Amino acid sequence: FLPQVDSANAGRVLASDAAVFLKKSGLTDLVLGKIWDLADTDGKGILNKQEFFVALRLVACAQNGLDVSLSSLNLPVPPPRFTDTSSPLLLSGTASSDLPWAVKLEDKVKYDAIFDSLNPVNGLLSGDKVKPVLLNSKLPVDILGRVWELSDIDRDGMLDRDEFAVAMFLVYCALEKEPVPMSLPAALVPPSKRKLLSVPGAMPLIPSSTSTKESHQSLPPVGILAAKTPLTQ
Repeated sequence: FLPQVDSANAGRVLASDAAVFLKKSGLTDLVLGKIWDLADTDGKGILNKQEFFVALRLVACAQNGLDVSLSSLNLPVPPPRFTDTSSPLLLSGTASSDLPWAVKLEDKVKYDAIFDSLNPVNGLLSGDKVKPVLLNSKLPVDILGRVWELSDIDRDGMLDRDEFAVAMFLVYCALEKEPVPMSLPAALVPPSKRKLLSVPGAMPLIPSSTSTKESHQSLPPVGILAAKTPLTQ
């Protein structure tokens, strides 16, 4: 990574160069700002090689749902992911558009059945229809908010069949105690949506300070257990 942002080969990275590179992680500016503050220990606006590696490690932590803090640095996480297809971290150099979708076919059939049971209109489900399903999972509201933000890939406030499958996949991961990522991994983006995500940072998160009432419209339902449990509002 260092040669990509240290073009002068000076063994250090300027804030301006690092910002351009780190934005490719798909994390929000707020999270990236926190990462920079932790890595730039002397506040000079320049990272040496060691500090740059700390920044990369914190990006990986954030992408895997871990706290952005120095205490997370020793936790085992996969390498950070960046949208630049020339990045060595992109699954052996495979372009994201060629990655197999993480949602398995047999699971997609189940998710489609739940989707159809919620009476979609023009192939779309509104947040009000999805919300009871999400809440049935009994997951914390902040986690469900992140699930909605990640799955509403085209930011239209509705979920189509593929986006709904992403939401269900994330809910089941959370129920298995797996962290919900801060940004959507390339392998989880439906093939039908991958052109939309050519712009990094297209998926901001709901601010944690947002109240339940304020986020009512943007916080959709996760009715993951809808297949077995009748939906009650």
